Amino acid sequence: MRNVLLAGVGGQGTVLAAKVLAQAAQEKGWQVRTAETIGMAQRGGNVVSHVRMGDGGEEVLAPLLAHGTADLVVAFEPAEAARVVPFLAPGGTLVTATTALQPVTAALSKTPYRAAAVVARLQEQLADAATFVAVDDAALCALVGSRKVLNTLLLASALKTGCLPLDVDDLRRAIASCVKPRFVDLNLAAIDAVAAR
Repeated sequence: MRNVLLAGVGGQGTVLAAKVLAQAAQEKGWQVRTAETIGMAQRGGNVVSHVRMGDGGEEVLAPLLAHGTADLVVAFEPAEAARVVPFLAPGGTLVTATTALQPVTAALSKTPYRAAAVVARLQEQLADAATFVAVDDAALCALVGSRKVLNTLLLASALKTGCLPLDVDDLRRAIASCVKPRFVDLNLAAIDAVAAR
C-alpha cells in the first residue's frame, strides 16, 4: 500500500495532480482511492488531496490518510508543507516547492512570511527522519515558460526520488489521459525539465 498526500493552495493544481497520480496507478492495475479536503479553495484556501494505492494488489478500503502514514507528501507551497508534515510516515519523502504564496494574514501583518525560513526549518526537522526535497519551482517554471505546470514539476520531482514504484513514463501516459489536450505538451516539457536536472 502506498499513501500520498498533496497539499497546496486553491488554484495551484493540487486536485489535478492527485487525479494524474491516481490515473498512473490505475494504468498499472492497482486499486486506487482518492479524496480531497478543500477549505475555501477558490479564495486561496488550503487544498489537501489524499491518494491511496494498492501497489501490492491490496484492496484499498478508505481514501483518507491518518497522521504518520504518508509515504510521500507533495507540498505546493512551504507553509502548506509545514502544516501537513504530521502526515509524513517515518522514513517517508517530503517534496516541497520553495516559492511562497503570501497569505492574507501575512500581507496584513507587520511580520513578513519568509518561505526560506520555513524550508530551512523543515529540512532541519526532517534531517534524520525522512527524505526532504526542496524544489526551486520558480526556476523550473521559468525554464518551461509557465507556472501552470507546477503540479507536474512537483510530481516529476517526487517520482525522481524513487519513493513510489512509478516512473516518469507512467506520469507521461497519465498526463495524456487527464490533462486538457492543449496543455499536454506543456506538461510533458515540465517532465523533461525535471529529468534534465
